[in-house]
Amino acid sequence: MSGAIPAVLRDLIDDAAVFPPGNAPLEEAVPAHRGHRQSWYATMVGALLIPASRLHDLAPSRTALRIGVIVDVEPEQVSELVGALDESIAVVQYESRAALHHLEKAAVGWGAPIYAELPFGEEGLDAVVGTGFTPKFRTGGLFEEFFPSPRTLAEVIVGCAERGLRFKLTAGLHRAIRHRDPETGFVHHGFLNVLAASAEASAGAPVAEVAELLASTDTEHIVHRVRAIRDVPRPLWVGFGSCSIIEPLQELTALSLVTRGGTES
Repeated sequence: MSGAIPAVLRDLIDDAAVFPPGNAPLEEAVPAHRGHRQSWYATMVGALLIPASRLHDLAPSRTALRIGVIVDVEPEQVSELVGALDESIAVVQYESRAALHHLEKAAVGWGAPIYAELPFGEEGLDAVVGTGFTPKFRTGGLFEEFFPSPRTLAEVIVGCAERGLRFKLTAGLHRAIRHRDPETGFVHHGFLNVLAASAEASAGAPVAEVAELLASTDTEHIVHRVRAIRDVPRPLWVGFGSCSIIEPLQELTALSLVTRGGTES
């Protein structure tokens, strides 16, 4: 039922079930991911993210598996580890925190899109231009300082738009709308806020306007913005990794942005 997922939400969420805070065992994460890929919301789900150091734990199967490799080993080791995978496993992307100059040398021949995690700021964006890599930014973590302010995130979103770059995000984006986590007290970005903000940035909006959308906790306003672009491909933003697929899905369903029958209520 591909019609259940509007164009702007397709391939939005990579499955990071094996990473914190979910920490699912690999033997549970793989069949669960296959279940997601066979569900009515399958077109919303991207690759299963696997650390390079655990690729050898992936068992051969008669069912194809699309994975993204998180490079947690020396980049020079990646080609050998990937080369040893069973032919049923297809690597569709790589993500790395390695320095760009190191990554450029090691990644020759990887043969799939590469997301390079960068610090926030103009310098990183300038450095990634011309490399063929897509910038990736961290929007959460175990400590409050890992959550960028709306202004900081807006600056890199607008910076990507100005440089003709797309971007990916990771961590902290489980909920649709910006909110404060009652357990940690940390303020999380909402993934629908990011979606609306990216659309504005792609249309030429300045940092202040993009930051205002990122900072908004007005659910009705943000949902209205997303409804207006629901039938077009997602602008600027590649998507994000989440240790839960179901939590974002439940939020989208509650907001009537996705329905199992394929029509909005």
